[in-house]
Amino acid sequence: MSVRALTEAMERRRFGPSDLEISRVGLGTAPIGSRPGEWWVNWGPQDDDDSTRAIHAALDGGVDWIDTAPFYGWGHAEEVVGRALAGREDVLVFTKCGTWRRDDGDDYMDLSPGGIRRDVDASLRRLRRERIDLLQFHDPDRNVPIEESWGTLLELVAEGKVRHGGLSNHPPELVGRALAVGPVAGLQFQYSALVRDDEQRLLPFAQERGLGVIVWSPLASGSLTDDFSLDALAEDDFRRTHPFAELDLADTREELRDRGAGSVTRGALDFVLSHPAVTGAIVGVRNEREGRELAALA
Repeated sequence: MSVRALTEAMERRRFGPSDLEISRVGLGTAPIGSRPGEWWVNWGPQDDDDSTRAIHAALDGGVDWIDTAPFYGWGHAEEVVGRALAGREDVLVFTKCGTWRRDDGDDYMDLSPGGIRRDVDASLRRLRRERIDLLQFHDPDRNVPIEESWGTLLELVAEGKVRHGGLSNHPPELVGRALAVGPVAGLQFQYSALVRDDEQRLLPFAQERGLGVIVWSPLASGSLTDDFSLDALAEDDFRRTHPFAELDLADTREELRDRGAGSVTRGALDFVLSHPAVTGAIVGVRNEREGRELAALA
């Protein structure tokens, strides 16, 4: 079957009130931004050629959107995505803005109008795109009224640099304030069988207002996959000290395996994708095999 035929056959879901239709799973890029010693969210050593092959395998299998951010490796993930997508206009690119690096390697939020514009221009250069399909505020900035920030995003839409705007990790009250200024295409937040904090808060809120929802870490940073092993991770991999590492996941994994017809990974994805408010799930990949597996899950 051709790539075009695969893409046409794959299920698509409308992303909130926007004109975007996306596959059930999207390609996450936090792992491919991993740069030991340069970014504190270390996933272990990562080869850029492996990253490129992973992206191509997922896209050739029918996945049609990528979620990235300047925060992932401080621009490195966006650079890899930009190179991998050279000559391809059939892929939706979602990125974020607002997270900036301090001299000591820590980060802070700046969603001032000037900060947003600088961030977007830098992302467009790294991604080698003329327009971002979905620009999301990465986290709330308590120092800048969201009305001011959202007004700037809407200006970028009018200027053609951004197609739609979304909010990542924002509570309902801030989403409501943004909606009072102008359209919000959708929300992004963490949701999995292990993290259900927003099940009674953001999911009903999004559903009532017809917003799209994409969820991050549906596989709990790999903890809810078939072949996950803490012992196999690099010594400085952040997942070794993540709260998930302290949990006894035997019962949860068995429940998800039953749900996924023998696959913990499929069960974990089905858990989030079966919720009527969820449009799509972001899954990170690091090599060609994982890219093909992601496409099969879509």
